[in-house]
Amino acid sequence: MPREMSSALLPADGVVRRLLREVADFAFASVCAGCGAAGTALCGSCAVGLAPSVVRPRSEVVALRAGLVFDSAAAAVLRAVKEDGQTSLIRSLRPALDAAVDDLCGGPSPPHRIDVVVPVPTTRAAFRRRGFRLPELLARGTGIPILRALSYTRRVRDQRGLGVQERRSNLAGGLVATRAGGGRAALIVDDVITTGATCEEAARALRSAGFLVVGAVAVAATRRRG
Repeated sequence: MPREMSSALLPADGVVRRLLREVADFAFASVCAGCGAAGTALCGSCAVGLAPSVVRPRSEVVALRAGLVFDSAAAAVLRAVKEDGQTSLIRSLRPALDAAVDDLCGGPSPPHRIDVVVPVPTTRAAFRRRGFRLPELLARGTGIPILRALSYTRRVRDQRGLGVQERRSNLAGGLVATRAGGGRAALIVDDVITTGATCEEAARALRSAGFLVVGAVAVAATRRRG
């Protein structure tokens, strides 16, 4: 069984949800998640479109990296995972996340030490709707020890449709570290970086608990306008 489908990551009724997702994956497998072409879950052209091309969003709070621009095949595949539950497609997104990690932490200079990866938490509403935590599933593919060290302090609005300042206001003080950092070097993992507000709030919360935040990575990042 693929690691991302482990029942340990699912709620009490997770076995039923897992079976439903597997049935859905089988049904959707005849249609490409990227372009809708018949015959495969991901056609060759869309697979090429997921080849990493690192994006470096600007932030004055935390270093940000993403493996792809959030458009075309990347956007369609991420939506298929998040909205349709096609978790079998996660493996096709992992090279992009790996590229983001390598770009942020590797390079010709001495590489950054990473002790733990900390996934951005999923809201309760999203978890009930999907039955899985996508940032956590992505983080497991890095091979670095995972630490659930963040939690929401209150209910936050859905970020979709909010502008940069609205997102920051919505999330301000919305995350808290649930573990003591003790100087450990932490890398934040999310699925998509839109304005960077979520990763910035996560970095603030972790630093306040004594973590050394190396940066934040995601599969994809949206293009900044204007």
